[in-house]
Amino acid sequence: MVDVQGTVADGFEPVRDAFAENFTRRGDRGAAVTVYRDGRPVVDLWGGTDWRRDSAQIIRSATKGPAAAVLHLLQQRGVLDLDAPVGTYWPEFKAAGKERVLVRHLLTHRAGLPVLDVPLSPAQALDGVSGPAALAAQAPVWEPGTAHGYHAMTFSWLLDELVRRVTGQRLGEWFADEVAAPLGLDLWLGLPPEQAHRVGPLAEVAAPEPPAGQGLRVRVKPEVAAAYGDPDSLTRRAFSVIDPAPDENAPEYRAAGLPASGGVATARALARFYAALIGEVDGVRLYVPATLTAARSEESAGPDRVLVVSTRFGLGYMLHSPASPMLGPGSFGHPGRGGSLAFADPEAGVGFGYVTSGLQKSVTSDPRAQALVRAVRGCL
Repeated sequence: MVDVQGTVADGFEPVRDAFAENFTRRGDRGAAVTVYRDGRPVVDLWGGTDWRRDSAQIIRSATKGPAAAVLHLLQQRGVLDLDAPVGTYWPEFKAAGKERVLVRHLLTHRAGLPVLDVPLSPAQALDGVSGPAALAAQAPVWEPGTAHGYHAMTFSWLLDELVRRVTGQRLGEWFADEVAAPLGLDLWLGLPPEQAHRVGPLAEVAAPEPPAGQGLRVRVKPEVAAAYGDPDSLTRRAFSVIDPAPDENAPEYRAAGLPASGGVATARALARFYAALIGEVDGVRLYVPATLTAARSEESAGPDRVLVVSTRFGLGYMLHSPASPMLGPGSFGHPGRGGSLAFADPEAGVGFGYVTSGLQKSVTSDPRAQALVRAVRGCL
């Protein structure tokens, strides 16, 4: 039995039960979940192997939500125009037929740049120079703006370089100053050395088979399996732009803070961040109503050229869909491949964050996170 620690408000006890069951039935190893409602925490739980109240973890693609917020806030402040060509701010980017790529295309996965013709080494991926240079020279693999496909890794260098050109700061530095500091978030896009002791190793864990008669085995669609199995597919190439794959437990990877996949956070910080996007949290609100509306308005929907399944995206955020279920139709946020999930639901007034050290074979819909979401939904 795992010793689940923390607190739940009256009426949210089912979330504690679901969290405990993640360890006993769904293979979780060490994890935390936090839920805010109307600007206040109503669930704050943690437990499992080597997990303490202040433990943080790599959140993989759940990093994309906080990263996208930087661009929204720069537009909100009049520093960046999401409808301007990227080349307005980054002249070298205009090469190879990218003159008409708009800033919003980067956020909506419509830029046609999910892959690189020549993958980066792990050292190049983290140096802050090679990734942007490669994307500036890269030709789109479809006409920008005409289709969407998940920019799983290239999202890092596209957004980071754009923010650097506009502000003179790396995206993670701007986030630390303008978002994390005012809200007191333990959420880093570039982990400071003095915080390294709080982050345990990521490790793959097997998802247990459901007991006989108590659930169906998930079957991968043949076309999805084929895409992941074909080294020449956009799917495989998009997830292999760093070759060989980087060591996510290495200090240099955590310190680099790749905006697509390298964020480190507590569940508490993620829930608080999303709560502050949709309402006031201890006197701080990040998005004005117009920004909130834009962030979660559907920009891309339908067959995803990279993930193969149908996906929905707003401006930088995944939207609630069968491929990535959240709390309800108005939810927006981002999962992290293998487990983590963070989102907001303005209609319910909810900010949600789940982080785990145990990676399972999920891309956008992890069974542990989904069990927690169902429990929250039942409490509202």
